[in-house]
Amino acid sequence: MAYWADWLITGVGAVLVLVALRDIFHTIWHPSGRGDLSHLVMRGLWRLGQRRRDRGTAGVLTGPIALALVIGMWLVLLIGGGALVYVPHLPESFQYQSGLDVSERSVVLDAIYASTVTLATLGFGDIVPTAGWLRAVVPVQGLIGFALLTGSVTWVLQVYPALTRRRALAVRLAQLRTVSAFDLVQDPHSTLAAPLLESLAGALVQARVDVTQYSETFYFRDGDEEAALPAMLSVASTLCAAGHEAPRNDVRLAATLLSTAIDDFARVLDRQFLGVGGSTGEILAAYARAHNYADRT
Repeated sequence: MAYWADWLITGVGAVLVLVALRDIFHTIWHPSGRGDLSHLVMRGLWRLGQRRRDRGTAGVLTGPIALALVIGMWLVLLIGGGALVYVPHLPESFQYQSGLDVSERSVVLDAIYASTVTLATLGFGDIVPTAGWLRAVVPVQGLIGFALLTGSVTWVLQVYPALTRRRALAVRLAQLRTVSAFDLVQDPHSTLAAPLLESLAGALVQARVDVTQYSETFYFRDGDEEAALPAMLSVASTLCAAGHEAPRNDVRLAATLLSTAIDDFARVLDRQFLGVGGSTGEILAAYARAHNYADRT
């Protein structure tokens, strides 16, 4: 009976490792960029911080803290899973360094220690597996630890450029807020309006791709209103509405492209985060409220 119990514990540990690997893959490498567990952690932290945002506290650290919590969750799952794999087989399937008194050691702590050291690829060698299958499992866990380290660094380095692109678009819209949209697009001799609207449409398409690939960027709130896309999207909508009434065909076409980009961006936000199910205006208003910009747009 104890034999089957030992392998049951080992199986549970293997399942935890697989769950962590699946979430890492879907968060970092899958085109949707959305692991179930990581999304649950980020969404939970975002909701916990809602009261602070409602009180006017910026909450700009929610995104970075969420990234750290997700990486920490992966570490806990991988270390805990590895420890469960090892603990039923300690100490008989491992060789201890001379000088270590096995009878005075805790097998649970040793399992956690061995799992942590292996995942961190430290390779101290004071607890070494002797069973054949464990000698295969331990290097695999080391490779997983190395992949987690490089994957996490890559993830962070990819998220912040996406945030930079989003903020750059918001700043452009903030600057355009000082210009009369009607005057900008109504001049029949101006060649500025159409390229401007087309470039805004392209930037919004990029923002749509970023929020799909890096869904965690949704949970980053910008303290500066002029760099916050939820606060500035209304400017794009105003330019779009004015462009539809422009005398030039190229401006009207560019306004249609921008309108399509806005609608598509809103649909992605609604499907992945907001769940409003209403019009584009209602979705964008919900997006602004979620980032505590409802009264500023």
